[in-house]
Formats: sequence, C-alpha cells, structure tokens
Amino acid sequence: MAEHETSGLQILLSTLQSSCDKDVILNILSVLTDLLSVGTDRRIHYMISKGGSEALLQALLNVAQTPTPDYDVLLSLLRLMAKVGQKDKKFGLKAQKLEAVDVMLSLAKKNLNHGQNLTRCLWVLRVYASSVTVGTTLGVNGAMELLFKVITPYTRAHTETARAAVEALAALLKSKSNSRRAVNRGYVCQLLRLYEDWHQRDTTNSYICIRRGFLLCLKHITNVRSGRECFLLANGMETLFKTAQDCLASKSLDPIVNTVTQILRKTYPKMPLPSSALSSPYSFPVPGSSRTEPSQPKPEDGCEEDGEEIEKDFSNEDVEVKEEDDDLERDAEKLMSRPQPDRPESELEQYRAMCLELCCNFRELKSDSEDEMSSEDAPGTLTRSCLRVIPKAAPANHQPKCGERDQTANRRKLPQRTSSVVLQNCVKTEEQEPGKLASDELGTVVDSFKAQDKANTAHPNPLAKDVSLDIQISHASCLNSCELGHQGTVRASEVVTKLLERHPGNIPFHNPCLYMGKAACTKSIPEFRVLAFPDFWGHQTLPYCQSVHQRRYGIQKAKIFEDVRRVIQPEDTIDQVVFSLDVPSCDAPGCLKFFSKFESGNLRKAIQMREFEYDLILNPDINTTQHQQWFYFEVSAMKSATPYRFNIINCEKSNSQFNYGMQPVMYSVKEALQGRPHWIRVGYDVCYYKNHYQRCTAGGTAAGTSGKSCYTLTFTVVFPHKDDVCYLAYHYPYTYSALMSHLDILEQTRNPKKIFFRRQTLCHTLGGNACPLVTITAMPTSESYANLEQFRGRPYVVLMARVHPGESNASWVMKGTLEFLVSSDPIADLLRHCFIFKVVPMLNPDGVINGNQRCSLSGDDLNRQWLKPSPTLHPTIYHTKGLLYYLRSLGRAPVVFCDYHGHSQKKNVFLYGCSIKETLWQAGCSIDTSVVTEDVGYRTLAKVLDKVAPAFLMSSCSFLVEKSRAATARVVAWREIGVLRSYTMESTFCGCSHGLYKGLQIGTGELEEMGAKFCLGLLVLQLKSLPCSKEVMAQAEVLLDLEEEIADHRSQRSSSSVETDDELPIGDEVNYNTDSCSDQEGDFLELDTIRERPSRGEGGKAEGEANKGQRVMLKYPCRCNGEAREPAKFPPSD
Repeated sequence: MAEHETSGLQILLSTLQSSCDKDVILNILSVLTDLLSVGTDRRIHYMISKGGSEALLQALLNVAQTPTPDYDVLLSLLRLMAKVGQKDKKFGLKAQKLEAVDVMLSLAKKNLNHGQNLTRCLWVLRVYASSVTVGTTLGVNGAMELLFKVITPYTRAHTETARAAVEALAALLKSKSNSRRAVNRGYVCQLLRLYEDWHQRDTTNSYICIRRGFLLCLKHITNVRSGRECFLLANGMETLFKTAQDCLASKSLDPIVNTVTQILRKTYPKMPLPSSALSSPYSFPVPGSSRTEPSQPKPEDGCEEDGEEIEKDFSNEDVEVKEEDDDLERDAEKLMSRPQPDRPESELEQYRAMCLELCCNFRELKSDSEDEMSSEDAPGTLTRSCLRVIPKAAPANHQPKCGERDQTANRRKLPQRTSSVVLQNCVKTEEQEPGKLASDELGTVVDSFKAQDKANTAHPNPLAKDVSLDIQISHASCLNSCELGHQGTVRASEVVTKLLERHPGNIPFHNPCLYMGKAACTKSIPEFRVLAFPDFWGHQTLPYCQSVHQRRYGIQKAKIFEDVRRVIQPEDTIDQVVFSLDVPSCDAPGCLKFFSKFESGNLRKAIQMREFEYDLILNPDINTTQHQQWFYFEVSAMKSATPYRFNIINCEKSNSQFNYGMQPVMYSVKEALQGRPHWIRVGYDVCYYKNHYQRCTAGGTAAGTSGKSCYTLTFTVVFPHKDDVCYLAYHYPYTYSALMSHLDILEQTRNPKKIFFRRQTLCHTLGGNACPLVTITAMPTSESYANLEQFRGRPYVVLMARVHPGESNASWVMKGTLEFLVSSDPIADLLRHCFIFKVVPMLNPDGVINGNQRCSLSGDDLNRQWLKPSPTLHPTIYHTKGLLYYLRSLGRAPVVFCDYHGHSQKKNVFLYGCSIKETLWQAGCSIDTSVVTEDVGYRTLAKVLDKVAPAFLMSSCSFLVEKSRAATARVVAWREIGVLRSYTMESTFCGCSHGLYKGLQIGTGELEEMGAKFCLGLLVLQLKSLPCSKEVMAQAEVLLDLEEEIADHRSQRSSSSVETDDELPIGDEVNYNTDSCSDQEGDFLELDTIRERPSRGEGGKAEGEANKGQRVMLKYPCRCNGEAREPAKFPPSD
C-alpha cells in the first residue's frame, strides 16, 4: 500500500514538472492543496522528502517563462509554494540552484499595481529570504528598494500586501549585509517613522502583525554595530520607549512589547560595572603560584556583528541538542575501565589514623571520661583522641592561630553564661581555651548590669530599646554584632551581655556562647571582627511552609523599561555610593546603611539610585573575577511601611529560580528579640534578567572588546519595623562556625553508651581552618570478639557536603542527616548497627567563611579537581580521596557515596548517578550486552527516596556520565574507587513541583527532613539490596510495620508527571536489557507494592508496571528541631 501511495505522489510531482496543460496543472495543484490542508505537518515533510519543493519550483519556471504567464496557475502555485517553503529549511537554496530567485523578483516587479498577484509573490520572496545566502542575493538585486515602494504609511487598504512586504523585508534584514545596506540608505529613520505612524493611528489594534513586522526589521538591523549607532542617533530608544508605554497594560500586545524589549536591551549602551576592579578586594597568596592577578573572564559571544555572517541553514535548537549529546562519554572502554591510583600505595597508610575502628582494640577507642558518666542521659564530654592529624597543607604564614587544632591537644573550657537556660553542651575542664571568656568572667559582666536592667523594666521591651539606641550610636557595638579582637578574644559589650542573659535557649542544637567561641577561632582573609546577628542568635525553623511567589504579570518587562528610563532620563537618578569595601568611609545620611564584613557575608558596593532604590554589587570569589551569585548582607536605618527596591546588578548565571517563584530570605533582629528568630522568604516583584552591564571596569575597557554580560536580580522588600536591623541572603546561611559549634553540641548530647561518635581533623585548608571528619556508628553491645568483629565489619557509607560555598542548602540537608544519625530514633539506632558513616560535612571551609560562591582560596572549583587534586592547593579533596583509596585498599570501599549539593535552576530534590548503559544508550551508541554488563542497583536508592521523601522526585534524576563531569566527586568515586552507588544529591533553592510540598518554597525544616529521609533510604537499601542479618531484618519489619505505616500520598502528588515550563528538559524513557542485577524486584516485596507514576528518563515499562501501590512513610516522621512540621500553603496571619 505504501509503495502505491509513494508512486502516486511521485507521478503527480513528475507530471507537474513536465506538463504544459493548464487543466492538468490546476488539477494536480488542487489535489496537492487538499492533501496538505488536513493532517499534520508530516505530510508536508513527506512531500519535501520526495522532491516536492523542486517540482513546485520547476513548475514555476515553466509557467513564468511563457510569453504570457497564466496567473490562474501562478496564484495556485505560489500559494502552495509559500506553504511548503515554510517547512523546507533549504527551500531558498533550492530556488537559487534552479535559478528561480530572479524569476520571482521579476514577477513581483511586474505586479506592483496588482495587489493579489503582488501579495503572493511577496510571501514566496519571504520564504526565499529565510536563507541568509539567498536574502543577501535578493538585497543586491534591489529587493529592499522594491519593498519600500510597497510599504506605505498607515492605510486600511491593501493591508495584506503591506503585511507581506514588511515580513519579507524583515526576512531580508536577517542578512547583515542587507542590514548594513539599509543603514547606509537611511532606512532606519524611515522604519522608525513608519512604525510610529502605524502605532499612533492603529487605535483598535487591528494591525499588530504589521507593527511587529516593523519592529522585527529594526531588531535585525540593530544586530550590527552601525545599525545600533544609527538607531541611537535617530532617538530610537526614546521612540520605542514612549510607544511601548501604551502597550504594557494589554496582554494582547505582548508580541509588540516583547520585541521592543529585545531591541531596547540590545541597543542599551553597554557599560562597565561601577566597580573599581573585577577581582575581589580580598586577596590570598596561592602557594607556588606565579599568578599576580586573577584571570579575566573570556569575552562572551555577543552582538559584535561586523564580520561576515556565517551561513547556517539549521536551527539553533538542533545545535544545542547536538552539543548536549556530544558531552556524553561514548567510549565504553573508558566507562568500564578503572584508572590507576593517583598516588603511591605507601602514602595511604597515613589514613589509618582516620579508621582506627578497623584495627584497634575497642578499649583504646573509649573516651577517658566515659566511665565517669553517671547515666545515659548525662551530657557527654569531648572525646580524647590518640589520632594524629594528616599534615597541614596551609603555608607557614597561614597556619592556625588558635584551635581547631588536633584533638590530641588538652581540652579547653567552653564559655558558659549565667542565665535560666541550661547550657547542655558546655563542660568544665581545668584549662581555659585562648580567645574565649571563662564562665566566671562572663558572669561578672552580667552581674554588673543587673541594676541597670531593673531600671529598664518600665519599658515594655527594654532590650529592644537598648538595641535600637546602640544601632544608631555605633555599628561595632550594636546588638547585631559581636566584636572579635585581633587576637581572637571575644569582647562582650553591654548589649551582647544582656542578649546572652535573655536568650530564650529554645533553639535546638544552637548556643550563642559556643558559637562566639568557635567564630573567634575561625580564620578569614578579611579578618572578620563582627558576628552577624542571625548566626549568633540562631534560626528557628518556621512552623509553616511559604508558598512559591506569584509575581504580577508583565513585571519583568516593566523593570527593564525602568532601566531604560535611567538612560533616557539620567537626571532622575541619585547615583550615590553609600557602601563600599573599596572605600570604607562612604556612609551617606538619610539612606539605608549596609554592612557585609562578617562570616559568609558578600556585598561589595551599594549605590543609591533613587530615594528607595539601590543597586548592589557582589564580590567575586577570591582569586577569580567571576562566580557572583551568593549574597548575604546587613541593612539598617530603614523606614516602616516603605517599599525598598534592591537590584543586584552583577549576577553571573543566565537564568535562575528567582524567575519561577523563588524569593530571597530575610532575618529581622527586632522580630528575633520578640521571639520570632526566623529566616523567612521575602520580597515581591522578584525578577532575574540580563542587563546592560559587562564584566569589565571603566579603566579596563578597550576599543573593540566586550566582557561577559551581567544579570540583574531585583526584588522589593517592605521591612517589618522602623530602624530595624535586617539581613538579606540568597538562601538560608549556614556558616563554618555554625558547623563547628553544631558538631560540638552533637558530640555532647549524644548517648555515648550507644553511639560511637568520633570527630577528627582530616586536614587544614589553605586558610588554616580545620576540615572536620566525623565517624558515626553504633557502639558494640559488648567487648566480645564476635561483637567487635561485627562492629568493624559494618559496610561504610561516605557522605560529603558544601564543596560549593554558595550551596548552603546542602549544609542544611547535612545537618538533618547528622542530627538523625545521633538521635534516639529506633530507626537511627538500627541504621547505626548497619553502617559505619564517614562524613565530611564541609569540604570547602575557606570558601564558606569568605563568602565565595563556588571556589576555594586557590580560585579553583574543588568539584572539578578530583582526578588529580593537589595536596597543597586542594588539601580537602586530596585527603578525602586518599581516605577513599585507603578504604578500597582494605577491600572496604563504600557501599554508598553521596555528595550533597544545591541546584539553582531546578525544583525538587534528585540524584545524579553513573550508568554505563544509560550513557551509551542516550549517546546513540550500540550496546553489546554480552560485553557491557551492569548491575542496575545504582537506581534502587533513588526509587526508594521517591517513595519515602516528599521533596524527592525520581523523574528529575539522571544517571548519565558526561565528559565535562569527569573530574567530579561522583564520577571519580564511581570509576576509580569502584562505588556502584556514587551520587550527587541536588537540593533545590526554590521549592517543589510535585508531591506533598507542591507549590511551596523549601525551608530549612524540609531540607533537614530530606537529610533524615536519606538515612531512611539507606536502611531500605540495606534491606533490599545488601547483605542483611535476620536480626536486622526482624527489627526493620517491626519498626516499619508496613501494614499500619504505609500512607497513601498518591493523591498529594500531581496527577501528571510533566515538569513545569521552567524546568530543564528531561530525557526520554530509558529502556534496555541487562544481564546482571542485584536489585531484584522480589526482594522486600512490601516496599515494591508501591504505586509509582511512570518516570521519564528512568527504567522500562516492566519496572513501571511493577511499582504499583502506595508510598511508604515512616512510623517515626522526621522531627526538625524537635517538632513535627506540617506543610501549610499560607503563613498564619498576625
């Protein structure tokens, strides 16, 4: 049947080319028109594949070259050519090859006075001009002059012809040669006048297509520099800005507003950033480096268009897809091979100190003070360790000045405070730690202010009053900061003392005194002497979830037009620098006050543009000129009930979840003092877009050069109180000092008789800060040989986080993991009996401390250094990899390796893993299953987390190995260490698009819950896929109690698995066979009766059919900060 249809179409096309009979030609054209007028475009593409375009062009030549062309035939033929030509990307080139281009141009010239004939000719010319090569030829042969004879000022007559002419002209102007020709002949001013005339007189908006056609012509002309210059000289910006104001309120006029916006953004004069330098004001000498200044960013492929255009007759989308596929690793041997270690095996012996639980008598590992514990609930003490520390990698002038030294040092006294709140994590020892206040000293300071406190009781909130006064008097001693001395001493001001006395003490796992002590020993490049109040006081998880922000329609366009107004009306701006790290004393009266010189802070400069509008500039990462995204700063001296607009103008990423419902976070000091110490999502009219700034300085701009473009994050905030002190951040901050104090508290509050918790220093960073390594497992039930062997024989799980400093959400997930692992939850207890956890909770302490977004002090992205890390430049990566090598050398490679990250452009939480077959399949390579065998157990954990973790989404997971990720932790642990289940776990900065938290922004509670649910996933993984004793299986069955505890959350998930429009595209469904699989569907069948929607990019049909049922939820839900939290779409009204 198909052969008859094919031969029939070919006969029609052949007859059309050869016949001279009018009736035959008309009948064939009628049949073809009917065939192509129904169905999908597949019919047109099929006709093109059979030579349909060539047949139509040849028929045109036959008819047009007769002495008296028959226009009945020509009109039908031209109509069909226009339809087919739109779908044939090479139609113009085919016409040029058959010499049909000049024929059509000649026909158009002959029919200038015949509207219908001319219109058909112009539509075909538009199709021809879709090829830049043909468009250039038409321009040389006078096509533009012809079209300007047809295009007239506003008229209601012959509007179809006018539309065809304008769109044909726009197609011609895609050729840069034609654009330059149009500039030289003065067509820019003519087009502006025509557009303005049609805009003003088309009061009913009946001819939007014609008006937009004029704008498309201007858009293409401004692709060349001469066109932009001519456009500006003709006051084009003012003209388009003025006319677009009438269109902003109407959604039907979006095509016009969008095109105007594109033109204005393109022609907006490119300006260097208003910053004295591209590099950070903070500097650090990199050991062994001869580099004197950070490398400059490479110029971006922008709109420098003076060179000859490159002909491309394929779509950009096809190119992007091809580039993505090209990044996939296609070499099966490389995927299957295991590289040799990057260091001699003799060097691995030093990591024995990190794993003494494997080789020492258990008595040697017991704490010296453990026998003195009076009960299981008594607070623990710091564990004395006999472990030696791996040599520090910091240069001599950057060695630690005060603790965190190796734990072989004598224990020092932690600061205590005299208040009604019991400080559970402080212990008494004989020696006071340098840089900290002893409890009796702090108590004396507190006592000295009791009389003054009584005098303030008449004020309803005397502390807030004192704080307000202090803020106005001096920044260094105000309540929002605790000054750190040059030698690391903590100077407790009067306000700080009263704060410590009045702190409610109800923030779990946080103590201000302990935090101050840890911060005093934290080494920063700027030598920070001030603590940010939120870090000192603490954050309490909100009791509700905040909804994804819904911004007003058209607000982003309005923001762009406001930026254009600055150029057109510069006299309306103040343009006053009110804060700068480069010029310390630039405070101006009557405006907001900014500050960022504290741990993890990032704000370089603040410029007041209008009374309540500020442009902000962020610091790049130290020793780089890029990676500006993370911000964290203090703002004060605000008015109440006043909208303040903030524009962060040097962001780097091309898109952000700020465009899809994400909001920045804010912490109010006054709110905290009133009992609400929360980081909350704030801001409205939140937008993220490309601006007119380039990453270069005014002094460094050279003629003919251009830097990378910058992006603006803009949002408006109404502060809750007058003269408050507030902090704004990209995401919930989590500092290095917070981690170190948190580890201390975990160590003190654990049950030492049940929990083996050992904290060691893996190494020191370039900046001299300790990189902690934590080991967690269950204590042996006895010291018998059998129990000790079981203790040492547990499989390892290695977890890491915060290799990228700006991904603070990873630390909150890690916080949830650590707190769950040391909790008294029965599932946590069972998990500790199943695994030994090795945790590096912060791989890049220096970057976190100094407010970097992505790099360490060496200026390197540490997650691209795992192939050959330097022990000097990348010590945390080098020694973490060495620890993995050591475990592998003992035959104890981790069963699970996971690196916690944050993702700035996707929602939900998901895993990246590694698969040979999925990578080769996606890359289009043939797979020989007799050679390429693979255990698909790498997918089990993701499937389990999709069932037990509300924020997790299986369909966002990917198991592809890309060439550009070859040096990441995930890929190196998989290839070199041989970890089958090697993952990167990505957590959203924004919120969730599916499940229980759909439509909600993610908070610290949800992130901590994800960390706990990851632990549950490991337990289920143990039961499903790993060797498991009968005793563990029996305990798990009791704890999970499937018949009672399976909760059906299917109804809470979206009925459709289609991602929202802002999400990155997900690959097609993967379906392949495998000969090796340890993750059999028959194992632990209760968990696989779970009903699961089909996932894109995962599994085959058989697996989708097998997973039917319900979602598993724990009998013991994760309790964040001691309380179970329920999602709520709207915060309670106050």
